[in-house]
Amino acid sequence: MQFSSLIGRLPYPTRAVQRTVAIAAVIAQAGIGVTGSVVRVTGSGLGCPTWPECVQGSMLPVDHPEYHALNQWIEFSNRMLTGVVIAVAALCLITAWRVAHEHPERKRLVKLAWTMPGGVVLQAVVGGITVLAKLEWWTVAIHFLASTPLIWLAVLLLREFASDGQPVRWRAGDTGRTFLVVLIASMWTVLIAGTVVTGAGPHGGDPKTHRLDAPVGTLATVHGALLVCYLIVLACYGLYLFRAGATPKLWRAYVTVWVIALAQGALGSVQYGLGVPEALVSLHVLGSALVLIATANLWCAARDQHRLTAPSDTEHELTPAG
Repeated sequence: MQFSSLIGRLPYPTRAVQRTVAIAAVIAQAGIGVTGSVVRVTGSGLGCPTWPECVQGSMLPVDHPEYHALNQWIEFSNRMLTGVVIAVAALCLITAWRVAHEHPERKRLVKLAWTMPGGVVLQAVVGGITVLAKLEWWTVAIHFLASTPLIWLAVLLLREFASDGQPVRWRAGDTGRTFLVVLIASMWTVLIAGTVVTGAGPHGGDPKTHRLDAPVGTLATVHGALLVCYLIVLACYGLYLFRAGATPKLWRAYVTVWVIALAQGALGSVQYGLGVPEALVSLHVLGSALVLIATANLWCAARDQHRLTAPSDTEHELTPAG
């Protein structure tokens, strides 16, 4: 009760604040993956060779005969960004708690908000294991893949903040939902295949780290084929939406997925053709996050969630705290 009273004394977050906090969560969860790719392509993955310390006996980078100062600071800076992600996750949870204090029926909002700090803790543990395992390719893959559900959940949280918390209804029925489930499953197979290609590629995070002994060309072909499967499912879903009579909002979300997915496929082809240059690797990781965000947005657009209509932000702010 004391904690609930403390939360109730906080100012009620306006719609703009709720939206800003949720957008920050999406950016933070996607951004940490991109900065992680910068660590990998610069060979800075073991710039801080221990965890949670940077080097034995020090949380900060220090002169070390085996690790260049720039690599140390790149890895250390990426670790420090985790603090930003934690702060954003905490803001999401506090904001959701404050909304739920006023509206106890918003249990789904609080549950989604809890996934943000919970996921960050999980990622920190996985990141520590990755460092202690000397960047074994499969640990790096798990570290990246663990961030993908968090990006997805952040998009769902953004939509939940804008809703009234009532049960959702599928706009295109059970068949449309089945198409989306298959689309999501195919998207994650593309992401998994991408991490396998990375495991056999030239950028392991450290020149001495063990790489997957498999032909990169073959793995890249499989990765590309899985992307084609994803696009085929997306096209089939589009035909279904045409027959079902989708809303303009759902069509906009659908077209956005196509634009981003095709751009990501083209970028991947260029990247492979140019010999996997460092800058394009990070752009490709950003592209994968954007595909995930766009697909999650399509999932949300296919569900009818009632928007908040009353009371207004001003009325909330004038209501005495309980």
